[in-house]
Amino acid sequence: MQLCANKLDKKDFFGKSDPFLVFYRSNEDGTFTICHKTEVVKNTLNPVWQPFSIPVRALCNGDYDRTVKIDVYDWDRDGSHDFIGEFTTSYRELSKAQNQFTVYEVLNPRKKCKKKKYVNSGTVTLLSFSVDSEFTFVDYIKGGTQLNFTVAIDFTASNGNPLQPTSLHYMSPYQLSAYAMALKAVGEIIQDYDSDKLFPAYGFGAKLPPEGRISHQFPLNNNDEDPNCAGIEGVLESYFQSLRTVQLYGPTYFAPVINQVARAAAKISDGSQYYVLLIITDGVISDMTQTKEAIVSASSLPMSIIIVGVGPAMFEAMEELDGDDVRVSSRGRYAERDIVQFVPFRDYVDRSGNQVLSMARLAKDVLAEIPEQLLSYMRTRDIQPRPPPPANSSPTPAPEQP
Repeated sequence: MQLCANKLDKKDFFGKSDPFLVFYRSNEDGTFTICHKTEVVKNTLNPVWQPFSIPVRALCNGDYDRTVKIDVYDWDRDGSHDFIGEFTTSYRELSKAQNQFTVYEVLNPRKKCKKKKYVNSGTVTLLSFSVDSEFTFVDYIKGGTQLNFTVAIDFTASNGNPLQPTSLHYMSPYQLSAYAMALKAVGEIIQDYDSDKLFPAYGFGAKLPPEGRISHQFPLNNNDEDPNCAGIEGVLESYFQSLRTVQLYGPTYFAPVINQVARAAAKISDGSQYYVLLIITDGVISDMTQTKEAIVSASSLPMSIIIVGVGPAMFEAMEELDGDDVRVSSRGRYAERDIVQFVPFRDYVDRSGNQVLSMARLAKDVLAEIPEQLLSYMRTRDIQPRPPPPANSSPTPAPEQP
């Protein structure tokens, strides 16, 4: 909303007044709680305050007829602000002003008692008022938005020979490797938001049998026509099978698999599907320029990228891709949204060796940004959640898979 005032009382000996407004929500016991203060407009009796937003809950706690009291003060440097006057309204009354200006008389009860000819201490006019719905991640999930989960695993030689215990891919009979733990931790939570539980899973940076062709997006299940794995257990099974059959090689290219998921995401822009790509890597990246380009292009699509770094490497390149501090850019073009979340797995490893705890900590942090990233896409496209379907309705049709 935006407000202005006219002909407020002059309070300052030198100059006019420095007015500001204080909004109060009334409580059940008759007391008032401050819920908003405007900025001070200096040296004027006819201020125009900046537009501001306030949650309806803060203004009236959901009771549209509850009294909202607004005090008008003259700001003083020493904090002893002078009271000019007050008026009351309600959310319902304010909302009627969407069609016309509403003028409120500012009254000072003490002045009113003292002066017979007192009319008012000025007026406040509501210039504009609009209400927007703020949707949550859960609203979209209830409305049928599906999260489509794709996995990409680093099969480059820098991970070490999978048969050696020093390898990040080492298949120990006693415990999961860092790769398998990261995959299981994130996947087991995200699969609850995906109705068909079918996950495309790829490897990159390996030589494939029989002719030794280097591939940067090979299906872990060895099926080019259908790279889907059934549930996270299916992904793990295909991952272990690939480790036995392919040769770890290089270089490390992220762009091919990012572009692959982006092509699928580009086909669906109505908010019914949102794509999440999990890349697990030891952090040595060879196509930084192309990867930045791919991320900038993908930032306008319904997708997010999670990168989990495993092993002891310094992950400066990964930190750069995570646009928390500086938005990713390519050839002068900046990412429309921050869609990359990077975490180093070593920060979450429990010192006592408790793998369940390590995985829970990782999943919590890795998935923390997904809801806001999904909301930022929906907001920029002005997509509202669909109403939740009746309890006995059929599920959403299967999505386009990358």
